[in-house]
Amino acid sequence: MKRVFSGVQPSGELTLGNYLGALRNFVRLQHEAECFFCVVDLHAITVPQDPAQLNRRTFDLAKLYVASGLDPKIATIFVQSHVPAHSELSWLLSCFTYIGELSRMTQFKEKGRKGENVSSGLLMYPVLMAADILLYDTDAVPVGEDQKQHLELSRNIAERINHHFGPVFRVPEPLIPPKKAGARIMSLTDPTAKMAKSGEANSYIALLDPPEVIAKKIRAAVTDSGREVYYDEVNKPAISNLMVIYSLCSGEALETIAERYGSSGYGRFKSDLAEHVIQTLKPIQERYRELSEPGVIEAILAEGAAKAESVAKVTLDRFRQKIGLVPRFNLD
Repeated sequence: MKRVFSGVQPSGELTLGNYLGALRNFVRLQHEAECFFCVVDLHAITVPQDPAQLNRRTFDLAKLYVASGLDPKIATIFVQSHVPAHSELSWLLSCFTYIGELSRMTQFKEKGRKGENVSSGLLMYPVLMAADILLYDTDAVPVGEDQKQHLELSRNIAERINHHFGPVFRVPEPLIPPKKAGARIMSLTDPTAKMAKSGEANSYIALLDPPEVIAKKIRAAVTDSGREVYYDEVNKPAISNLMVIYSLCSGEALETIAERYGSSGYGRFKSDLAEHVIQTLKPIQERYRELSEPGVIEAILAEGAAKAESVAKVTLDRFRQKIGLVPRFNLD
């Protein structure tokens, strides 16, 4: 089986957009490939974090992984900092990465343009991402547009090292979903922006939002002029976004939705949409509560870290040997 790696930062609440755009895809992938899904807490601390909040969000994200349908008996689910090989390989890879490459990264340049105090950790973020991927002899990485540049750097680092030392790392390929209508879930308050956990509260639906909050947010979602419900990303971006959410939650085609609501106005459409979203998230929320029982998610993460570490050690030892580092001696 091919091997897939992906990681999500515990930097805020997961949204409906994260679930429809990524997590449901992860659930499918776990049956098609050997999957490693990581809570990348080390990436999160490249910017200031409240320690208690980071701790809570790390557990929350791990529980939402499983509650969304990832099966720890099939996929390996773990916390990045629980496998020290990520940090060690990041340092080793940094010695084969050029400052010019890192300073050209779009995300780093954007932070610098804003005049923020940028940490060296943010500069080295793509090297840690390369370590995450290369540790597991990864064949494919699900990536969005915002991470394609970082994956390309991972490929360049792997190819550079392989050229100097012979075969060390598998060169990963991007796993990009085919472009289609509704490939991205947009903000409820601004259909030109992606739905994101960093947005204002009414712009996104969090996976743990209670039903009454979901209904309220959808009622307040921006719409376009007119009363007609039909898909047109250019002229009706707000309604088109809501239709995509409806389609993904209900399983109905966009054409079917347009025929049902026609020019009857947005009220009934929004009411029905809210119910579909509530029903989609209900089993996730119920499973999340089960995983919140003491010791449940901790046991899953402990098992996942052990499995990940056993794979990562093989790759790390292979690279250490290639570059001439002395292995640790066993005195037993």
